[in-house]
Amino acid sequence: MMHENAQLSLAVTKNIVEKLRNVERKLESLIFKDARERIIDFMREMATKYGKKNSVEVLVKHDLSHQDVADLTATSRQTVTTVLNDLKEKDLIYMERKRFLII
Repeated sequence: MMHENAQLSLAVTKNIVEKLRNVERKLESLIFKDARERIIDFMREMATKYGKKNSVEVLVKHDLSHQDVADLTATSRQTVTTVLNDLKEKDLIYMERKRFLII
């Protein structure tokens, strides 16, 4: 099918390349960044993919627990909680149960 349909072939190739880039980005993050930077990068990625931007803020609705974020960023739940609380204290984010606002 892919040999006969150039558009399908291109779409599949683009999908594979995007997945490879994501894996590469995550590996670089694990190797070169500390836990705080990985958590912040994860939140930025969530904001880019799923956020709704208003004037200067981005609202992200999600179904992730702190443990889910920890698993996705290769950190501990305690580290996620500490980093998020620090960001809240600095008024960089506002968090509720199933959403957060990046200020």
